[in-house]
Amino acid sequence: MKKFLIAGLGNIGAKYEETRHNIGFKVLDALAEEEGVSFETRKLGDMASFRYKGRTFILLKPSTYMNLSGKAILYWMQMEKIAPENLLVITDDINLPFGAIRLKGKGSDGGHNGLKDIQAKLNTTKYNRFRFGVGSDFFKGRQVDYVLGEWTPEEADVLKERLKRSAALVRSFGTAGMANTMNTFNNT
Repeated sequence: MKKFLIAGLGNIGAKYEETRHNIGFKVLDALAEEEGVSFETRKLGDMASFRYKGRTFILLKPSTYMNLSGKAILYWMQMEKIAPENLLVITDDINLPFGAIRLKGKGSDGGHNGLKDIQAKLNTTKYNRFRFGVGSDFFKGRQVDYVLGEWTPEEADVLKERLKRSAALVRSFGTAGMANTMNTFNNT
C-alpha cells in the first residue's frame, strides 16, 4: 500500500491556533474532520491517518514549532519509510493572495524559516509543497505581526470553502499524482 506523509506547518498552542502562520495545521484539521479521524500526540508532533482509494495518508502537525519543522518531518519519513516524492508540506505564503493555492515539486524556501529547516534536514529542495496564500496586507517590517495575526472576519468566511478545496487537493496528490493535481488545483 502506498503511503504519503502530509505535514502541515504551524506553531503549537492556543495563542497560535487561528493565525495565518498556522494554515498548515488548519488544512490538516479540516481533512481529518472530513475523514472522521482525530489526532493523537506522538513523538515530535500530533498525528492522524486514514485510507483513501488504496492509499494511506499520514497527517503530521509537528510540535517542534514552525522554524524546526524539518526534525519532525525527517523523523516520521524515516519511521514510516516514506519516499521523498510522497511527502507534501503545507505552508502559508505571503507572496500569494489570500486563498490562492499552489502546488510545487521543488523550489527555494522563499524566506520561510520552516521551509529553510526542512531543506536543511532533508538536504534537498526537491520535495512537494502546497503553498496557501495568506496575502501581504502589512506595512514594511510588520511581516511577523501579520503572519502571527488572526484571520479577519472576511477571511474567516472564505476560509471554510478554501479548506474544503485544500482537503481535496491533498487527496488528489495521493491518488492522481503531482502533475494532475497541479493542473487541476493551481490557479483555482
